[in-house]
Amino acid sequence: MPNLSALDWDALDRLRAVFLAREAAASGPYWQTQSALAAYDATYGERIGWKWDALLAELSLRAWRPPAGTTLVDFGCGSGVAGRRVLDTFGAAHFSSLALLDHSPEAVTFAAARARVTFPGLKVQTTPEPTEPYTLVVSHVLNELTSEGRAELLALATRAAAVLWVEPGTHADGRALAAVRDELLSAHRIVAPCTHRENCPLFAETNARDWCHFFASPPQGVQNSPDWVRFAHRAGLDLRSQAYSCLVLENQSRPGSGLHAAASARLLGRPEVFKPYARFLACDASGLHWLELAKRTNPALVKRLAKDPPLPLYTLSHDGRKVSAAIPLIDPPASESPTSTDDEDL
Repeated sequence: MPNLSALDWDALDRLRAVFLAREAAASGPYWQTQSALAAYDATYGERIGWKWDALLAELSLRAWRPPAGTTLVDFGCGSGVAGRRVLDTFGAAHFSSLALLDHSPEAVTFAAARARVTFPGLKVQTTPEPTEPYTLVVSHVLNELTSEGRAELLALATRAAAVLWVEPGTHADGRALAAVRDELLSAHRIVAPCTHRENCPLFAETNARDWCHFFASPPQGVQNSPDWVRFAHRAGLDLRSQAYSCLVLENQSRPGSGLHAAASARLLGRPEVFKPYARFLACDASGLHWLELAKRTNPALVKRLAKDPPLPLYTLSHDGRKVSAAIPLIDPPASESPTSTDDEDL
């Protein structure tokens, strides 16, 4: 975290206003200076990085990796935080090169410089046509795209060997990404978040209020950092957790990864925990279900759901309302996970 006095606050305030007003698609390139990109990368961009950390940690726990030797394409790269997080997780040597795509030359210049410093020896491409085969990385762009830009992105995703995509965890953005998921089903196998290949149940009329989203916690120490605390106060943000939606796909030609057990389900959002039971929204091949897990059925799991939930993948037995058995498929080491209702993101 840089010295707050060195941040370009005028640029940060302008960028935040543009994004929150959903004006980005209409206003043209909004990355205007290198100092603005540096300020964004250290603050709002770092928060986006925490969401990528959460998704990439899940993929690592599940022993999933994108195809080796592909070009890593960072679409709408901005400051390049998403591409760098993916390179950090899987290693720069796992990819043949990094390709940076953005409507702003300033952003491509900044992201390329950061990548070259962080990953010496990595080939960085700034040409508009990425080399195939490629792994596509997309971060926080859906609410900015024109219809033509969306079609261009989906065409790029259709040809990708793998796709890793993160969007804000709002109702609108989560459902927009679910629509993309259905459009890409024919060419790809779903790795996350879905445990099935049925059409997304969110679009049933009875599920109009629901959406697919999760929460990422910041690294340890952030909430006690004077700089982060002052930044959060100045920006009006809650740093305790960041809501996000995600989509990870692999091309159908790849061997199946076998990541999901039969009849597995994913919990969406955050469980509600009461004294006698936990209530949560679960998605599986049969659709969406609001379910209750009685404390007497699994007291240890109900307790953990209140504080430090396991990865939200479960084998569930239920009758559509009551859960008779719940087994976490992957249970990482417990750690403190603060709660928040924050779902606004930049």
